[in-house]
Amino acid sequence: MNFDKKDYTFSDLIDIIYMLRSDNGCPWDRVQTHDSIKMNLVEEAYEAIEALDSGDKMKFADELGDILLQVVFHSVIGEEDKTFAVSDVINAVCHKMVSRHTHIFGNDKADTPDEVLDTWNKNKLIEKGLKSNAEDLKSVCHYLPALIRARKVQSKAAKVGFDWDSVSGALDKLSEEIEELKSAINAQNEENISEELGDLIFSAVNVSRFLKVEPEEALTKSTEKFISRFEKLENAAKSQNKELSDMSLSEMDKLWEDIKKQ
Repeated sequence: MNFDKKDYTFSDLIDIIYMLRSDNGCPWDRVQTHDSIKMNLVEEAYEAIEALDSGDKMKFADELGDILLQVVFHSVIGEEDKTFAVSDVINAVCHKMVSRHTHIFGNDKADTPDEVLDTWNKNKLIEKGLKSNAEDLKSVCHYLPALIRARKVQSKAAKVGFDWDSVSGALDKLSEEIEELKSAINAQNEENISEELGDLIFSAVNVSRFLKVEPEEALTKSTEKFISRFEKLENAAKSQNKELSDMSLSEMDKLWEDIKKQ
């Protein structure tokens, strides 16, 4: 095969991975396993989201290519192990798309995005053999970032009516959890502190769900804002010929409040 091309196909990508995994291939690629590269898939997914948010569509396309590489890499390893091949991956997702879109390929009816999601979830429960709503909650992937998993669990519970009537109820619960955390801190009960802090964060996610704000994105933005303000804080200190480590907390707080007003 000619590996030096202007334009490549999906089949070329598969052939490239086979070449890299061959006896005459790359020493690194040859020794990789599902476990050794599993975190690469996670990292590439996050990098693709970052590229999407940057607004650079070609960079996004490039990062999607890295995700596709991971899919093909795992598929080639699977074929070598005689467990599955890329054709099995494609068949699985195609069957899933057809079986869950019964409003298109079956007899269900769904005219709005919300109705489509209801149909999708109904079919998903059938496919996975889940017999109760509790089993549905348990089925939410444990490997998801905690904020995302909490939101998905809450949304599933809300689907059967276990939810506040409005955001005010969620806000009241948030205030209640703050007080319970304070009590745990005053009691110096480390295990209870951890539990109450978790309840507080869970309640904050509930508020974000009512406000239709993705908690993961909101926290990311707040973290970036903190970094930006901290950089300004450090620069402001340097303009006074000071290092942050030599300043008192009150001095830093004064600069911080000035930065917040900018």
